[in-house]
Amino acid sequence: MMKVRFTGKTEYLVLTNGKVYPVLAVEKGWYRIVDDSGSDYLYPSECFETVEIR
Repeated sequence: MMKVRFTGKTEYLVLTNGKVYPVLAVEKGWYRIVDDSGSDYLYPSECFETVEIR
């Protein structure tokens, strides 16, 4: 499992700057993440830094 930290601007009920999120899947270079709304969406990988890979 990979965990990444969001490095972009905090957006209410989307993503929080500095928060670590587990990556559910990598699809064409984008990360599928359950965001702060509780739903999973694809986000561009360049908005994150990797903090853990297992």
